[in-house]
Amino acid sequence: MNRLSKLFADKPRDVLNVYFTAGYPALDSTVPVITALAESGADLIEIGMPYSDPMADGETIQRSSMQALSNGMTLKLLFEQIAEARRHTEVPLVLMGYYNQLMQYGPDRFVDKAAEAGVDGLILPDLPAYEYQRDFRDIAERAGLEISFLVTPQTTDERIREIAATSTGFMYVVSSSSITGGSAQISDRQRAYFDRIAALGLDNPKLIGFGISDARTFRTACEYFNGAIIGSAFIRALHGQDERVAEATREFVHGILAPVTA
Repeated sequence: MNRLSKLFADKPRDVLNVYFTAGYPALDSTVPVITALAESGADLIEIGMPYSDPMADGETIQRSSMQALSNGMTLKLLFEQIAEARRHTEVPLVLMGYYNQLMQYGPDRFVDKAAEAGVDGLILPDLPAYEYQRDFRDIAERAGLEISFLVTPQTTDERIREIAATSTGFMYVVSSSSITGGSAQISDRQRAYFDRIAALGLDNPKLIGFGISDARTFRTACEYFNGAIIGSAFIRALHGQDERVAEATREFVHGILAPVTA
């Protein structure tokens, strides 16, 4: 069983997925960040592939991507770093990036290298589900990689069902109509949106992302679905921590998992 599938089978609630940008804040930060995330309690680790022209990333993640690229991060090096990190943890690893990166690298070559390194799944926000079915599904399935698609408040119920039928990993529930790093509060409108998705009775695991930034918003998100994704807040916590990324990572995760007081 894929590590990602096993995670949701073993832990259906309160799943913490932490996103970070590979090669940030320093080129050699990737392995210690992954290791520290796993050791401190992250259930799932989402590794951002630095890209110069992102579609969904807010200012914080964009800056981290530009820094990582400036540091010298490449896909070749990233696969080497993931393979090294995989020697230390069995926590599921998901790559998040853009389909153009795969096209430039070569889709077949990309999935083979990802699977060989120990990657379990992919999130590609600019890959439409119908193109995935037509051009990429067989390649991903051959390599044993799960795929997760995004839904937003503007996604119709019919479209959500289609995306659910195509997603093999988890469904990424974008909390609001914005880029990453938005509001740190969950509004009544967002709650109604989560209720609408829940009412569809879909079997997919679901994680809420965008705007989840602290213990309180994480706990609130977990009331609705299987867990939540935290990205921009963690990137901010890593800023300037080149020499102590492991310590900063552990401190951040412990803060997210700490009990919420009134």
